[in-house]
This record gives sequence, structure tokens and C-alpha cells, in this order.
Amino acid sequence: MADIDKAIRMAVDTGKVDFGVKSALRLASSGEARLIIISSNCPKKFKEDITYYSKLSKTAVYMSSETSLELGSLCGKPFPISALSIHDPGNSNVLELVK
Repeated sequence: MADIDKAIRMAVDTGKVDFGVKSALRLASSGEARLIIISSNCPKKFKEDITYYSKLSKTAVYMSSETSLELGSLCGKPFPISALSIHDPGNSNVLELVK
């Protein structure tokens, strides 16, 4: 599990990442994101919507075991993150790790 955590942090530091459920929904429906990571305590309605739109646009989704607070601190942010969308993984290998 630590490998995925490191890869997520590396993607945040070196790639292009959007935070939040609203942008995850928008990017899932448009297919612009390459991977969407959802926290373990993301509200059920948002989880279902993101998963549904991601299937339609063939965007990968990863259900994290971290809570939104843990995901926020993992990304170096002082707030909870229920979902994050990765456009460009940068120097990270997160796309290979979640397959």
C-alpha cells in the first residue's frame, strides 16, 4: 500500500492533478482525466456517480483505503480530499500500480 501512497504523492508533486468531487465528476464525464482516486469515506452518491461516468468515458477509477483526511495529508493539503483526478502522472508510476 505504501507504494501507491508514494506514487500518489509523486503525481501531486510532479504531475497535473485536480482535487474535489465536482472536478472529478466533470472530468469523469468528459474523459479528460487518466485516473480518478476516491477516498474510502467519499459520500456514496458521489462514488456511484463518478464510477458511472468513468465507465462511460473509460477512465480508470481507484478506490483508496484512505479516508478523505488521510488522502488530504498524503497530498500535502491542509483539508480533506474525497476525490482527486490525475491528468498527467508526472514522474509517478501510479497509473501502472492501480491496474
